[in-house]
Amino acid sequence: MLLHVGSRGDEVKKIQEKLGLKADGIFGAGTEKAVKTWQAAHGLTADGIVGAATWGSMFANAPAGVQFDNLVGHVPEAVLRQIPECIEKFQINSALRLAHFLAQCGHESGGFQFTEENLYYSAEGLKRTFPKYFPGNLAASYARQPEKIASRVYGGRMGNGDEASKEGYIFRGRGYIQLTGKDNYRAFARTVDDNIMHDPDLVASKYPLLSAAWFWHTRALNASADKGASNAVVTEVTKKVNGGTMGLEERIKHFKVLYAVLA
Repeated sequence: MLLHVGSRGDEVKKIQEKLGLKADGIFGAGTEKAVKTWQAAHGLTADGIVGAATWGSMFANAPAGVQFDNLVGHVPEAVLRQIPECIEKFQINSALRLAHFLAQCGHESGGFQFTEENLYYSAEGLKRTFPKYFPGNLAASYARQPEKIASRVYGGRMGNGDEASKEGYIFRGRGYIQLTGKDNYRAFARTVDDNIMHDPDLVASKYPLLSAAWFWHTRALNASADKGASNAVVTEVTKKVNGGTMGLEERIKHFKVLYAVLA
């Protein structure tokens, strides 16, 4: 992440609000001057550019011993921007915790590429993945229809209404560790200012990492991560995230890389 003169958007607004400036979302000379002043006061290079280190220090000081800016190049800039809020709200605040967390999120989302559940199943895919919900020849009438599929598979559970309500689709899996079901959306919504229940797509567009951090917190995964950097710990964390050990070898590999740059 690099925000500098000429940058625009919500991240710039957040910086301006932090610095007591008019939050117009335009990074101009006045914002640059205020950033330089803030950086100098906090022992950072006063270049007026907001990178990962400045952002992390500005919004949730990176925990002692965590080389926060070393994540540049290992996770996307969009993810870097979301980490401080996860640190602040859900105490993912050590090298161990953050490495375990990001390794799991990265694997679950195909390397932070996907923020929404892929429900474009063929008939055979439905029979194989959801045999309970598609007995006999039923799958043929649902194939390649994500709204119908999710409404049936998730309807009548996790707080969702029945299939006809389509709430199974409305509250389908979103985020880097897919938040699924109306009950979970409602619980996560209490941790943010936006009306998630009115606009659940925000979980995918604005809160893919924070929703994953909420899941992490509800499963007490910080306590698991604190046990160490061994393969056994990665396995324990994986079972709590995935329900099994699918992709364990890759999760271990990702964890080791991230822990090496964070510690």
